[in-house]
Amino acid sequence: QVQFVESGGGLVQPGGSLRLSCAASGFMFSSYGMGWYRQAPGKERELVATITSAYSTNYLGSVKGRFTISRDNAKNMVYLQMNSLKSEDTAVYYCKRWRYEDYWGQGTQVTVSS
Repeated sequence: QVQFVESGGGLVQPGGSLRLSCAASGFMFSSYGMGWYRQAPGKERELVATITSAYSTNYLGSVKGRFTISRDNAKNMVYLQMNSLKSEDTAVYYCKRWRYEDYWGQGTQVTVSS
């Protein structure tokens, strides 16, 4: 019953911003690190950002300085603020526990295009 529900994706122009949300359930949320992942057409899924239970963060080099991962343990939520979006950010974005074999949720589509 571990579940992740992503939302907030959409179509945005280059340079624009989006805020993705992930609602987690079925486990003690505050005890686990979380990660945002993405998969673009024809490419492998890649880890975009992580946040530990101690709120330490790390980012994929290509998004560093543009994306910010955060969490709200009281709400069992993880967020990904995406600024200065580029076409190469286009992908389906997923969240799950970092370093844990969870099932993937449905993801949320982010399309950056003019």
